[in-house]
Amino acid sequence: MLRFLNRCSRGRGAWLLMALTAFAFELVALYFQHVMLLKPCVLCIYQRSALFGVMGAGLLGAIAPATLLRYPAIFLWIYSAVEGLKLAWEHTNVMLHPSPFAVCDFFVNFPSWLPLDKWLPSVFVAYGDCAERQWQFLSLVMPQWMLVIFGAFLVMGVLVLIAQPFKPKRRDLFSR
Repeated sequence: MLRFLNRCSRGRGAWLLMALTAFAFELVALYFQHVMLLKPCVLCIYQRSALFGVMGAGLLGAIAPATLLRYPAIFLWIYSAVEGLKLAWEHTNVMLHPSPFAVCDFFVNFPSWLPLDKWLPSVFVAYGDCAERQWQFLSLVMPQWMLVIFGAFLVMGVLVLIAQPFKPKRRDLFSR
């Protein structure tokens, strides 16, 4: 399996599939926001940003996957998945265990050199409450589904990183 993951990480298809998957999740989030009229909270927007990080890692890895450029892409992938997982965990705790002491911010706080909420307000402005349960599927609320999604991205990213020293078999190199 590790040789297979190594071979996949050296091809564009897997990287583009990951970017496409993250993009599909972004489109679902925008559908929830603009069609179903669910209000994104600050933690939702931060998780959305982490998904953009995963998508960016997929695009970066697709540029030149057979070179060392795949390593920064793998590290961006894992970093974004870890940050998204932490945010989803925090959001799950705020939603399932409401407390007057554990609340989220009123406004997103992007760096001054990257004011995403000013550049693209229809995607990055938060106006919802983190503790409000607006959507549920199979008895899981949105942040719990994000735990599953970021957890899957993290597990795959770590497995791909572990697979890097396992070179494909000689016959696999000629079958491309």
